Amino acid sequence: MNPLAWLIGLVLPACGFPAAEGLPTPPPMNVTHIVRPASPNTALAAPDGFSPPADIVTPRYKVPADQLFVLVRDVAAGQPRTYQAALYPDQLQADYVARTAVLNFPDLIMVQVLKDGADSSGLIVYSRSVYGRSDFGVNRKRVAAWLAALQTKIPSSRER
Repeated sequence: MNPLAWLIGLVLPACGFPAAEGLPTPPPMNVTHIVRPASPNTALAAPDGFSPPADIVTPRYKVPADQLFVLVRDVAAGQPRTYQAALYPDQLQADYVARTAVLNFPDLIMVQVLKDGADSSGLIVYSRSVYGRSDFGVNRKRVAAWLAALQTKIPSSRER
């Protein structure tokens, strides 16, 4: 680990650990009760009409929910410095920790696939910082990148 990250870990404990360590295992999130903080260090992608309002509206995917869940997990596994923190397959929900390259700051990302019929599904991605008031747009960029990567896995399956 970077010595500077280790030093920061003395003040901000979660920065002093590798991967998903140093943070409690996230319990399943009830996505109908997401309360976003007033600070600008979160990003939410969700279907149109979701409450709270999404920063990025996700499409309906013409893919069964179980298949979309596998594809979203593949996308997460391919992201740099991103580690699975919890998996709730019965709920089609997974949580990840993404670490910054230099100072090892952790961000939390929750993905939730929504069943929408036999061959259609929706997606919620909620990314948020553990520390700090501002994230300089990192969470929104991350969510957009994950959605773009997902789209490449199912380019002809998106409903318009």
